[in-house]
This record gives sequence, C-alpha cells and structure tokens, in this order.
Amino acid sequence: MLYVVGTPIGNIKEITYRAIEVLESVDYIAAEDTRRTAILLNEYNIKKPMICYQKFNERASSVKLIELLKDGKNIALVSDAGMPLISDPGHVLISELIESGMEYTVVGGPSAFVDALILSGLETAKFCMLGFLPEKKTEREKLLNDYSTVKCTLLFYSSVHDVDKDLEDLYEAFGGRKAAVVREISKIYEEVVRGTLGAMPDFVHKGEIVIAVEGATKSDFSDISITEHFEMYVRKGLNKKDAIKQVALDRGVKKSDIYSVVVKGE
Repeated sequence: MLYVVGTPIGNIKEITYRAIEVLESVDYIAAEDTRRTAILLNEYNIKKPMICYQKFNERASSVKLIELLKDGKNIALVSDAGMPLISDPGHVLISELIESGMEYTVVGGPSAFVDALILSGLETAKFCMLGFLPEKKTEREKLLNDYSTVKCTLLFYSSVHDVDKDLEDLYEAFGGRKAAVVREISKIYEEVVRGTLGAMPDFVHKGEIVIAVEGATKSDFSDISITEHFEMYVRKGLNKKDAIKQVALDRGVKKSDIYSVVVKGE
C-alpha cells in the first residue's frame, strides 16, 4: 500500500498520531528532500530507509516505487512540508498507480493554503487554490485573466524571490482588491499582512508565502455607462490605466473593450 502522508508545514508538533504510526510501520519513505524529512523522523525516533522522490526524477522514481509496491512493500510518500501533490511532487506516481490498477490512501495533515485562507480574513465559504503562478509571462497573464471574474477568494503560493513581482502582476490583473500576504505559517515568526493589491503594507521577505486575494465583486454597474463608470474611478484617484482595468474587472470584459470606449470613443 502507498500512503500519501501529510507532514507539518511549520511547527514540527503539528502531526497526527496516525501519520507517526504509518511512518513507523512502512518499509520505505519516499521523500521530496531526504534531509528535510530526516529532521522530522529524528524528532520521533523513526528509522526507515528513504527514497528521493522529487519533480526532477518523478518518472524514474515512480517506476522504482511501483516495483517495490508490487513486491508487497508498504511506502509512505511525503513532501518537504504539508500535503504531497498540492504544488508538490506526487501526481505522476498516483497517475501510474491508478493506471496499474493499484490502491493508495491518504493520511490527512496540514496544508498551507487552508491555514492562509483562514488567517487572511477573506471569504472562506468559496475559494480557489491556484498554486504558484506560471513562470512564462503569456501563461501567467492567461491564467490571471481566466480567473479575473471568479467570485471567490483566490490563493497563490509564492517564494521570497518572486513575491514582489507576483503582487505586481496580481494588481495588474485584478486592480486594488483586498489581499493578504501570509508567511511562516505555524512557525515562531508567523506573519499576516492585510491590505489591498497595489498598496500592501511592508512585510519581511523570508519563509514560505501564501497570497490570498479577494474574489471578483458582485456589483452591478448596468445602470451607468462605461464612461461614467470609468470617471467614477478617476474621481477616486485612480490613474487612467488602473481605472480602465478596474472597470473591465467590474464588468467582466477585456481591458481593450473599455479602452476602446473611454479613450478611442468607439
């Protein structure tokens, strides 16, 4: 049996009894980073052989792990922190297990985006987890455009090296929506900074980061013209570019459509 095991995202004590029990009982532990996992195992005096399973060797490692499972071995799959497969390696292995008609199970545990959602103070009834933004500009713009009219809280993972650029691109795509930057979840220096895109308060650029963004609003602007709508935001202090962007978001249309009306007069 393969066990997909959730591990602590910060405080090393945030692990279930069942997770410890499974890690103690399996024959092998497949880990994203064996050095990081060794710290967890040493904390609970667990001695098990580990196999490196990361995105750079997923397919080759999956073949090895499936062979071990077919030989009757029990394996636990863990990531550096949180739940495997959630913006972490594991999907290739699971897909091949299903293709082979083999079973697996999940040993529940923490996941950073759930904690961040609650800490953000934004709407929790409906939310969408989008992981890390694509590296390519065109792919990033398409994804953000696709979700610009979604009426639920949006959650993104980010690194300390990318967070400023990510926030800029989110502002470019969504305008001045409410947002929160949550970092170092469940650790000593946990921090939650709440504000609006384009005007986020300063925060320490260290640790793992989750960005939470308010969903599209449900406001109905059908009773005013596009030009009146645009002028409303200009009076509020937005420059022409940001006002066009916000009108487009409000109405669920392309920025070029608004531009054609307010600038070109079409």
